[in-house]
This record gives sequence, structure tokens and C-alpha cells, in this order.
Amino acid sequence: MNLRILFFSVLQDITECDELDLEVPSGVKDIRQLLDFLCDRWPLLSDWRGKILTAADLHYVGEEHILEDGQEIAIMPPVQGG
Repeated sequence: MNLRILFFSVLQDITECDELDLEVPSGVKDIRQLLDFLCDRWPLLSDWRGKILTAADLHYVGEEHILEDGQEIAIMPPVQGG
């Protein structure tokens, strides 16, 4: 499955990219498994694991969201006000 992954804010610093076209292994079926896969690739993402917000095709989704080929997945740190 191919996904476009978008990283925001400090997560861009960790991954050293703001977006990435990624082919994920066949075992990655939902956001939870995707985040596990990304944390394996960039271990420092694990520090944010319980706080990351995710969206699929511009809609916020939870970790149980089932991925579909071609989706755009946004990976964001918690929203902060100021």
C-alpha cells in the first residue's frame, strides 16, 4: 500500500522531512500499526507516541482508522495555543 505521509512541527525535525511517499508493508492495516512502523524507522518519534494527532485525507482519525491505498496521512504533535 502506498501512502503520502505529512509531518508537522517538531516531527519534521525528527524525520528530517515534511512529506514522504511511502510504501508500507502488507501487515500495516491501521493508524496504530503505521505509527509503530514509523517509530521503528525514526525511534525519536516514540517520545511523542501517546500525544500524536493523526488525520486521513484532511479528517482527524484515531489509531483504529483502517488505511486505504493512496491516502494522505498527517502526523502532528499536540495542538498548542498561545
